[in-house]
Amino acid sequence: MSKKDETIIEIPAAIGVRDLADLMGKSPIDVIKSLMTNGVMASINQQIDFDTAAIVAADMDFEAVPEKEDLPESEEGAEKLSAWRQAIANEDKANLEDRPPVVTILGHVDHGKTTLLDAIRNADVQAGEAGGITQHIGAYQTSLKGKLISFLDTPGHAAFTAMRARGAQGADIVVLVVAADDGVMPQTKEAIAHAKAARVPIIVALNKIDKNNANPELVKTQLADNELIPDEWEGDTMVIPLSALSNEGVEDLLEAILLTADSMDIKANPKGDIVGTVIEAEVDKQRGVMATLLVQNGTLKQGDIVVAGGAYGRLRAMFDYKGNRVKIAPPSMPVSVMGINDVPSAGQVFGIVDAERQARYKTKEFLENEKQGKKENASVSLEDLFASYQAGETKELSLIIKADVQGSLDPIVGEMEKLGEGEIGVNILYAETGNIGENDITLATASGAIVIGFNVQAEVNARRLASNEGVSIRLYNIIYRIVEDVEKALKGMLEPTFAEKTLGKAEVLAVFPISKVGKIAGCRVRDGVLRRNAQMRLTRGADILFEGEVSSLKHNKDKVNEVRNGFECGVGLQNFHDIEVGDILQCYVLEKEEIK
Repeated sequence: MSKKDETIIEIPAAIGVRDLADLMGKSPIDVIKSLMTNGVMASINQQIDFDTAAIVAADMDFEAVPEKEDLPESEEGAEKLSAWRQAIANEDKANLEDRPPVVTILGHVDHGKTTLLDAIRNADVQAGEAGGITQHIGAYQTSLKGKLISFLDTPGHAAFTAMRARGAQGADIVVLVVAADDGVMPQTKEAIAHAKAARVPIIVALNKIDKNNANPELVKTQLADNELIPDEWEGDTMVIPLSALSNEGVEDLLEAILLTADSMDIKANPKGDIVGTVIEAEVDKQRGVMATLLVQNGTLKQGDIVVAGGAYGRLRAMFDYKGNRVKIAPPSMPVSVMGINDVPSAGQVFGIVDAERQARYKTKEFLENEKQGKKENASVSLEDLFASYQAGETKELSLIIKADVQGSLDPIVGEMEKLGEGEIGVNILYAETGNIGENDITLATASGAIVIGFNVQAEVNARRLASNEGVSIRLYNIIYRIVEDVEKALKGMLEPTFAEKTLGKAEVLAVFPISKVGKIAGCRVRDGVLRRNAQMRLTRGADILFEGEVSSLKHNKDKVNEVRNGFECGVGLQNFHDIEVGDILQCYVLEKEEIK
């Protein structure tokens, strides 16, 4: 490694002051001084952004570069790469090709999701076709200027998140439908929370702009209040005004989707390993099990043996979204298939195998693992989750907060945000009034979050789902109890810091070689006390020659636990014998610092 390489450090988008100091091998005090010189007041545990960290690094003769990131994870720090993203990550980048973006449409009831879906479905903008849909398969494609877009016709954000909970995360982009005459409603906020938790780009379809009582500017303000700042306000959220009823603005929405997709580098290997997601499945009285599969890597072919969780089968026939029989399905293409022996779960990841014997083995293994997983989930407690944080598996505590009224919710959220300003972040995925429902548990399952309720109840179905999925629900009626519990959790998540405490010093007056033992230092304690169970440091002038454990401590040939100031003693150092007269021994312990 060249000297220049040694001065280049990779820094993430946000980093703690202590972590930055460790990265550069510098004292945190020096980093804090540099920050103060540049007009930034920060504590040792405070997070600073990349630009600020880069300035500090430059002050200390380091060159900061952004930390290299793998393909995005489905949730902050808590989830692994989904199966299909992992498959793409394993591919040779030279074999990756652009694929059509996969889009799902979310939003509040009666804001026009179904009407917009129908408008897109019934209008192939390039070919000018109307209709053409002969069967509903839960997904379809349309094209604009020769570029395909795949849409998932899911029932809503609960289904979208259920896919994430199973590791699928089928959508690349979320279109959030908001009515211009109604604005941001509770279900809109839920949809925003689910989309943000999935870390996918959000495009807002501002629907019903043709209505007399439409108020687009008010809706944009509400969106900004929910951290979706319109691009025309120098934000990063595209807001497309349209009327799904009259088709006005629909083409603009498709263009916005393609523009977003172009900036995302959406790729797959058509010749690679076949991985995809089950969109939906049902039993047809005439044709048996019909499943809609979305191919996300590789090319699915008729005759392939598919394994999807506990279901498998050789594909006897495949149909596109128009009902036409097809022989192959490339990446991002949804197809309805025949031949699977059982109904797979929506959101289940599928792959292919070479032989049916292999498929039977894989499904049996899956069912056994699923059964075992449910047993393990049922026993997971809130304390177990906090223990996983302590083990260093994540550095962020995700919360879903439900309260009885807005007047209670606001101070709780405010207190949680204050607690999240330290080394460990608090990520509030969703905060709203009302009882805890199934949607809250589904979001918690997909995101590894804990559900907190204040003066509310958890619905029966929500409790049942939480029990099955191992989600912790905590109910309170006193706000400070919430703050107290979360604060304890965060302190438990922090890596312990240790401070050195000097116990005493001794000078080496003589060195005694002992057969089969090595050299023993004959010392006089000049200050404090030497202890047998403490750490010892040996220095010679300005050089530190040894730091480690004491192998023996004797006074007048007797083994002792400690020797005090003014007394003489013999000290053996663990696996170290380079001792000379005049060396100084410093005895110390490391004490865990209290978190204030």
